[in-house]
Amino acid sequence: MRNFILPLLAILYSTVIFSQNAFKAIVKDSRNGETLPGATITLPGTNIITISDPNGKVAISNIPNGKQIIMFSFIGYETQKDTISFPLSSSDAIEILLQSKGENLEDVIVTSTRTSRSIDNIPTRMEAISGEELEEKGNMKPGDIRMMLNESTGIQTQQTSATSYNSSIRIQGLDGKYTQILKDGLPLYSGFSGGLSLLQIVPLDLKQVEVIKGASSTLYGGGAIAGLVNLISKVPEKKRELSFMFNGTSALGFDASGFYSQKFNKVGTTIFASYNSGKPYDPSDIGFSAIPKYTRYTLNPKLFVYFNEQTKLNIGVNGTIEDRMGGDMKYIENKGDAIHSYFERNKTNRVSTQMGFDHILSDNTKLSFKNSVSYYDRSIEIPNYIFSGVQLSSFSEATLNYKTKKSEWITGLNFLTDKFSQNNVIASTAVDYKHTTWGGFVQNTWNISKKFILETGFRGDYQNEYGFFALPRVSALFKASSNLSMRLGGGLGYKTPTVFTEDAERIQFRNVLPIDVTKTKAEQSTGGNFDINYHAAITDKLLFSLNTLLFYTNVNNPLVLVPLSGGMYDFQQPKGFLDTKGIETNVKLTYGDFKLFVGYTLADVNQHYNNTTTAFPLVAKHRLNNVLMYEIEDKLKIGLEGYYFSPQELNDGKTGKDYWLFGLMVEKIWEKFSIFVNFENIGDTRQTKFDTIFTGTISNPTFRDIYAPVDGFVINGGLKIKL
Repeated sequence: MRNFILPLLAILYSTVIFSQNAFKAIVKDSRNGETLPGATITLPGTNIITISDPNGKVAISNIPNGKQIIMFSFIGYETQKDTISFPLSSSDAIEILLQSKGENLEDVIVTSTRTSRSIDNIPTRMEAISGEELEEKGNMKPGDIRMMLNESTGIQTQQTSATSYNSSIRIQGLDGKYTQILKDGLPLYSGFSGGLSLLQIVPLDLKQVEVIKGASSTLYGGGAIAGLVNLISKVPEKKRELSFMFNGTSALGFDASGFYSQKFNKVGTTIFASYNSGKPYDPSDIGFSAIPKYTRYTLNPKLFVYFNEQTKLNIGVNGTIEDRMGGDMKYIENKGDAIHSYFERNKTNRVSTQMGFDHILSDNTKLSFKNSVSYYDRSIEIPNYIFSGVQLSSFSEATLNYKTKKSEWITGLNFLTDKFSQNNVIASTAVDYKHTTWGGFVQNTWNISKKFILETGFRGDYQNEYGFFALPRVSALFKASSNLSMRLGGGLGYKTPTVFTEDAERIQFRNVLPIDVTKTKAEQSTGGNFDINYHAAITDKLLFSLNTLLFYTNVNNPLVLVPLSGGMYDFQQPKGFLDTKGIETNVKLTYGDFKLFVGYTLADVNQHYNNTTTAFPLVAKHRLNNVLMYEIEDKLKIGLEGYYFSPQELNDGKTGKDYWLFGLMVEKIWEKFSIFVNFENIGDTRQTKFDTIFTGTISNPTFRDIYAPVDGFVINGGLKIKL
């Protein structure tokens, strides 16, 4: 009997032993593969619970046979439940990828450096306005992108006309001529068109806005000394998109826009159209329009052809017609007389084409070609003077992309033409130019390790008037941990001189002499930046992120508009340089349905001419951006914002006043439509309340710099429909 019982007990005991299994895993961040120490692993219904070690590793023993549910959780990440059958076929550790919570941790894919990478994995420091943020900013100013950019840290839009609202963009305090504005990587908004470009771009068809700050001419050629803004259009998806937006304002403005897109088997299309109008508006009752009378029509259809999985083509055309008149309110309303006779009228006709072609040669090689042609006809008329002309420009680029497991190479050639012809003037006084630029570039993004990525590039441009430019750049990304990363970068930039600057736009180019190429050099820059990015989950509901940027840009041979005797103006290059240095800090807190954004910009911009240093005009040295959002997903959005601008030095030697701007936006959302209302500038801050905007008489005014709002408190609201 003993001989039978002992073997039986041994068999039963061994069965119990072998039915208790071991489980090994490594817990990682799904975005970047970083290990997550301190993750909690539990088996529901049991008392088994453990924590991952400093390397993200976990080991659990004594797990019974059969299907078992194992739960993985980590602060700031979505809890994951996996059903695993035991015994396992292998004793190797299983990789568990947890997805991060919170909008600030979403993967945003950017393309402005020609690589399609998430914003967390690109060495070049880049900011993106996308998704819900883009929609929220679009509610505040549906007719243009001026406000969308002005509310971003480190960016300021500068109004160049007191009566027509013409504006340009300033990055880190530098003139608008130093910023390159692109549409899908195509330079469509520069030169003569720059003064109105921000006011003529409607955001409904935009998928994303990408901003690179600092010298970036290595990427797309001349003009990007302060940085670049790349407007990324929506593309057709299999699911149809049909959306409309209607908006009205208390300043008697109206916006209507529509967008349609859909992808079929071999073709797809996007069609965007908008109508924007406004009546003259003078809240200060000074007799001049703060918002002009205007009417604008825009149409942008695109065709996408998908020949096969390797080859695709897109072709589009954009047309804009606008008539904009500001000035004396009585004159605009057809009640003018000898006294009420001042006006400023801008008439615009724009037609541009865009084309893109991509062909995949192999699993790791792609050939791309893009082209744009732009025709821009604009006239600026004031009493007894008209400045008008046609700008014809084109851009062509061919690139070859080669990707390996750890590295990506992009090399290419491009050709740019830019010609301006002034109307109705003699050749000796015309500000005409004809520029052609040949460029070649190569850039490399190298994943040296999981923690270190290096991006380098070199461009050589030959410009027909100003010669050859060598433009290297380098950017490095170091991921100290899954929560902390740092970027260091720098490069060179250049700008080909033209008369189209903020200072010349401000005086409608009247009496501005042509640039003497034989006595002028191209403006060239050197710039660098360093930023630290940290994000963490303080609790399961409270998420925190912090980004701090240190920047410096030096511009040599700056072109300055100088008044001469007899009322003429000449562009000169004084001995010296222009530089900007400072700090940008962005803080974001998310708690449940609340999001708080706080941004601070310190921009110290100075002119160093002829051994004398002075502050660069029209720069708010200190700026605060504060936004508090409450959002119930797909139901309700409420946003409260406050912006502070410190005193600005003016061109007449005086100093402007500091001021605050406050706003409130509410949007109620249903499945197919939403209604929104926006209270802009609730405190009715206006420059006319604490300073003048012109000197002289109402029939012959001389306008001063505009450094604060002139339109005051405005309510806008409307309807968005998605079918």
